[in-house]
Amino acid sequence: MKKYIVFGASKGLGDAFARGVAQAGDKVWLVARSKPESLSLEDGIQREWLQADLSELKSATTIKEQLRNEAVDVLIYNVGIWEKEGFEDHYTFDNDEPADISKLIQVNITSAIVCIQALLPQLRMSDAGKIILIGSTAGLNNANSSQVSFVASKFAIRGITEALREHTRKDGIAVTCINPGELAAEIPYEEGAEHALSVYDGTRIPLQDMVSLVKCVVSLSKAANVKEINVPALMDTNT
Repeated sequence: MKKYIVFGASKGLGDAFARGVAQAGDKVWLVARSKPESLSLEDGIQREWLQADLSELKSATTIKEQLRNEAVDVLIYNVGIWEKEGFEDHYTFDNDEPADISKLIQVNITSAIVCIQALLPQLRMSDAGKIILIGSTAGLNNANSSQVSFVASKFAIRGITEALREHTRKDGIAVTCINPGELAAEIPYEEGAEHALSVYDGTRIPLQDMVSLVKCVVSLSKAANVKEINVPALMDTNT
């Protein structure tokens, strides 16, 4: 039996992790503001909702208190917001509001640091703890994105991973960063990879691929540590 905690578990990639990573008999805590639909599944996996707003600094304490003294084997931090209209053709950094920039940094960077810090005691209780942070190819060199704050936050996720790995090495906790390219996140996980490939003509990565990668990392022995996985979409010439 493994115990997971998935951040950002109510929709998109986080929902896919909540549905697809664990096996019957496992337990998964789902961190989200809104109630995850995966709670209604009857597949032998015990799921529990930890309600938290990661834009609030107190969320780390709230989550830790709800977990009590439970051990955690795998922490998956899959949280990320971006600039308003950041993917529209007319987007410009010039118009980003300071308050929006501050919120993005809080959710994408500060929350990752303080939540992981708060849960290190639970991860140290595991025989082979693993921390998996979901970054983005936008956080890689030469990604050609003009979303300054979002790109900075995804570079930061890689930096957090590097330093955290050294901090937890003595505890036997492996730390991995996965940087996906453009995902077919609007296609629900339960609709399958083939549907996602069909809708986007193979230009976006199905959520099932990301679930498979995380399951692979989780399955490795405690002697192994995958540092970083970059997964651009095959047709994305920018990465």
